[in-house]
Amino acid sequence: MTTTAAGISDRYELIVGLEVHVQLSTLSKSFSSDSAAFGGGPNQHVSPVSLGHPGTLPRINKKMVEYAVKMGLACNCTINLKNSFARKNYFYADLPKGYQITQDHEPVCLGGFVPVRLGDGLTKNITLHHIHMEEDAGKSMHDQHHADSLIDLNRAGVPLIEVVTEPDMRSSEEAGQFLTELRKLVRYLGICDGNMEEGSMRCDANISVRLKGQTIYNDRCEVKNLNSIRNLQRAIEHEFERQVGIMEGGGFIEQNTLNFNAETGETSVLRSKEMANDYRYFPEPDLVPLVLTKEYLEEIRSRLPVLPAALHKKYTEVLGLSDYDAGVITAEKELAQYFEELIKNTDNYKAAANWLMGPVKSYLNESGASIGEFEIEPATLASLIKLIDCGKINHSLATQKLFPALIRHKGKNVEELAAQLNLLISADGDGLDEFIRAALAKYPDKVIEYQKGKKGVIGLFMGEIMKSSKGRIDPQKTNELLIKELEGRD
Repeated sequence: MTTTAAGISDRYELIVGLEVHVQLSTLSKSFSSDSAAFGGGPNQHVSPVSLGHPGTLPRINKKMVEYAVKMGLACNCTINLKNSFARKNYFYADLPKGYQITQDHEPVCLGGFVPVRLGDGLTKNITLHHIHMEEDAGKSMHDQHHADSLIDLNRAGVPLIEVVTEPDMRSSEEAGQFLTELRKLVRYLGICDGNMEEGSMRCDANISVRLKGQTIYNDRCEVKNLNSIRNLQRAIEHEFERQVGIMEGGGFIEQNTLNFNAETGETSVLRSKEMANDYRYFPEPDLVPLVLTKEYLEEIRSRLPVLPAALHKKYTEVLGLSDYDAGVITAEKELAQYFEELIKNTDNYKAAANWLMGPVKSYLNESGASIGEFEIEPATLASLIKLIDCGKINHSLATQKLFPALIRHKGKNVEELAAQLNLLISADGDGLDEFIRAALAKYPDKVIEYQKGKKGVIGLFMGEIMKSSKGRIDPQKTNELLIKELEGRD
């Protein structure tokens, strides 16, 4: 962007609202007993009910309702006790019934917010408009045949919740962080795997611009089916520049539905406002209103797990970890669960965090494993940390020798294994004195340099001692004795 273009853009404010479809991890579909599993042969997970054959009747999936309520409670929403469903009518080849069962006037969750942590260290609450339940459509495939499009209806009827925000976001960063937090929430709650590449989460972005200081909203464009957080941010950034350019040129924004091309980073018109569907919502006649009770809500609330925001607060305010450490640990549910077990066995919280984010994550990345497949139990890793804290092994040997050995020898006692590998620091003070004297004797000229004020040469002596002792020393104690010996010489 040129300096001039940047200056023009600075006069405008970006307005973004998101609609996020979350595919729920239920065993069966929204209104039938068909399997909701991902994959399977084409059109294998279908039945007369999900295909909308005459005479079939839908039935509400209780687990879908439970998962929607869980999400609402986690997002600080008001849960609507009286729910109704509606038919959203439109024709498309992958919509077998010719309509979608969804919620219109009475969604399950109203209002609410999701706090997001931004790069400047501030936290912003992104306000929600509502969350509603609905069923998914099937899948059209346009690249499987040279002449025809193919339809797979396995996904038709799979339960979704749609999380609809207010136009609350003012940057692509805020939108990306919101989607990141939403993905963390559904994973912590266990209601969705959050895999955007498999379509488990899909995002539509409503984007508009206005001159800074204005309070009215201008016409917006909706970018459909963004399948990654990065593509969401790229689409927003492109649309901001495109819309600002149109307005600066004296034009006006046409309220179109857009497609985003991930290869070019540009948007194109999918359909215009004039072509927009009239969905003709009306109450679903085959489903009675769904009435929830306060007791039902409280029972679900009592089973909610500790969520990432609460864990982040605990790690920073109670355990004294940095924002960065807490952010890395809470980014993945399984990592946070491992850390929770780890700190039950050690009160050296900083060391626990360092081991988890350092050697453990490095090993997992190199081996392509998840924390759930990690061979070392939290209690065992805590014993390793204790061995270092007690001065029985130095950190270097623990990282380079003992840690890999514990992976190979699952369930082995930490101190016994360290002893077998001859890694424990010798309790024999005379032996340490001999290593120090040998190092000084090897470099007499460096001793003179140290005594003349060149203190940096102490690293040379420490390296020699570490080498001759094969690392079986306490670095802090050795450093103290080395200085004492050097300064005691004439």
